Amino acid sequence: MKKIEAIIQPSRFDSVKEALLQIGVNGMTVSEVRGHGRQKGHTEVYRGSDYTGDLLLKIKVEMVVPDSLADAVPPAILKTAKTGKIGDGKIFVSRIDDALRIRNEERCEAAL
Repeated sequence: MKKIEAIIQPSRFDSVKEALLQIGVNGMTVSEVRGHGRQKGHTEVYRGSDYTGDLLLKIKVEMVVPDSLADAVPPAILKTAKTGKIGDGKIFVSRIDDALRIRNEERCEAAL
């Protein structure tokens, strides 16, 4: 099993979610997060004064998938989240050794 975390632009979330559903990803956790990478935030003018927002709003999508889907998920996210501009986000892939469903104690891929 693999855990895949993607940090993407909020405007790209609906297309990423749809692409993941089409390839068979049944569950995901989605959070609104704030952060910055190379773009270092942005500057806005409010009532004539400049304000720097150094933490930008992003969407974090997390999922644990069976190994059979693990190779298909990152390309699906890339295809739908990429704009080619700075701030598109990141994808992280980690190995998961075990999973346990609390309701009925199923383990590993059966728990997904």
